Amino acid sequence: MPHMNQTDRHGFSNFDAVLFDLDGVITKTAVLHAAAWKRLFDEYLKKLAARTGSPYEPFDPARDYRLYVDGKSRYDGVKTFLQSRHLTLPPGSLDDGPDQETIYGLGNKKDEYFDGCLRETGVAVYPGTVRYLRAARSAGLKAAVVSSSHHCRDIIQSVGLTALFETRVDGHEIDRLHLHGKPAPDTFLEAARRVGVSPAKAIVIEDALAGVQAGQAGGFSLVIGVNRENQADALRQHGADIVVADLAELLPSEPETESSIAPPATD
Repeated sequence: MPHMNQTDRHGFSNFDAVLFDLDGVITKTAVLHAAAWKRLFDEYLKKLAARTGSPYEPFDPARDYRLYVDGKSRYDGVKTFLQSRHLTLPPGSLDDGPDQETIYGLGNKKDEYFDGCLRETGVAVYPGTVRYLRAARSAGLKAAVVSSSHHCRDIIQSVGLTALFETRVDGHEIDRLHLHGKPAPDTFLEAARRVGVSPAKAIVIEDALAGVQAGQAGGFSLVIGVNRENQADALRQHGADIVVADLAELLPSEPETESSIAPPATD
């Protein structure tokens, strides 16, 4: 695994900004998303099997999550997973209720499930990422958080990191600006534009295959893949220039402690 000398090849001094994904990079919320997706799809697939007589194959929170929903907006995640099972649903509309069998309806139900998990468990951060973020800021880099999550603002606030980010491009901004979600590069490019930095002078940090694809597609000079799910080779194949198990590997060693914070406040 690369250590500080590997990033010295590029170095903080060669960059003006670093753009962080949220779930799985800054916070340990990816497992909550996976649980919410499994509950959603297992309920839907069981109901479909009972209605049609088709075999029931449950959602795999490892394989299916990684391949079809990780890093994507919840509506893109619904559509992509259903396509993997050769299923289609009408798109519906953004305000569809969670009991409506539409792309938006299922996506909204997933959000309800995730919100419930979040309230029950709270938010834990990756200490190595917080150290890396603080080191980047100390070196003069600007920072942005780029996530498809609609909970991004509250989560970042709950873990006390709001002041370290110049901007946030999240699910609400994706909706407002009609941006294409990852693996399209739109969200990262919007974040770079907001901090006044070209992709050639920015670092993208992602743990999702769709996210590293987005970083490469945007022409960012350095895409760091954080390997949380034993997918180092896949991260490289999808566009990561460097793959680490934790961002602490890129910094001088020091003892780390686990950090767990209470659930975020709601609007």
